[in-house]
Amino acid sequence: MAIVLPFEKRDTKVSPNTLRRAGKIPAVFYGRKQTSTPITIAARDFEKVWKRAGEHTVVNLLGAGEDIPALLHAVDKHPVTGAPRHADFYVFEKGQKLKIKIPIEFTGVSPAVKDLGAVLVKVVHDLEVEAAPKDLPQKIQVDISSLAAFGNVITAKEIKLPEGVGLVVSPDDVIASVYEPKEEVVEEAPVDLSTIEVAKKGKEPVPGEADAAAEGAPAGSPAEPKKEEKKAAKK
Repeated sequence: MAIVLPFEKRDTKVSPNTLRRAGKIPAVFYGRKQTSTPITIAARDFEKVWKRAGEHTVVNLLGAGEDIPALLHAVDKHPVTGAPRHADFYVFEKGQKLKIKIPIEFTGVSPAVKDLGAVLVKVVHDLEVEAAPKDLPQKIQVDISSLAAFGNVITAKEIKLPEGVGLVVSPDDVIASVYEPKEEVVEEAPVDLSTIEVAKKGKEPVPGEADAAAEGAPAGSPAEPKKEEKKAAKK
C-alpha cells in the first residue's frame, strides 16, 4: 500500500519558525528533472509517515493537484528534542535506480561470543545498495549466528538481499567479525638501583657530629672529654 503524505506549496516569505509554531514542517522536493519546490506538511502527518516509513522510503506527495512519488531523503532534527524540523524529498524518474545506504540490523547470537567470550566487532552499520525506489528495503538484516570461532567474519557477499536489490560496495568488504580478547600486559618501569643505594647510605656525617651523636650530645656541640683526659687534667 502506497504511503500518502499531503502537502501545500510554501510561501517563502513566512519564516520556518512561524510555520513550526503553527504545527507545520517546512520541506522541499527536488530531482534531476524536477525544480526545487518549497512545501509545508502538517507536523502530525509527517511524524506518522516518518515513524512508519523511516528515511530513504518512497512516499506519494499529494497536493496542489499533483501526486508525486518521492523518496524521503533527509530529515533535519532538533539537537535536543529530536523533533523533525525540516524534510527533503527526492523526486526520482521512472525506471531510475537509486544508490542508497540502508541501515543494518544485526540479528541472532554468535556462538563465539556466547561460548568463547569473543569480542564482536560491527564494522559497518549501514550498507550501500542499488535498487528501484519501490524495491528499497527499510533495513537489511545480518545474521551473526555464523560467527562460531575466533577470526570468523561476515562479508558483504554473504548478506541475503531482497529481490531487485544489488550491492554497491565490494563483495569482500567485512561487515562483522569476532576476535579473541587479549589481556593487556602492564610493563613495570625499571628500578633505578643507584637511587636505592643513595637512600641506604643516607647523608654523609659532618666531622665532629658523629662523636657527639655517639655520646648523646646534641648535634653541633663539642663532644664530652674522655675519662683518661679528665685524669690528666687533675694531675
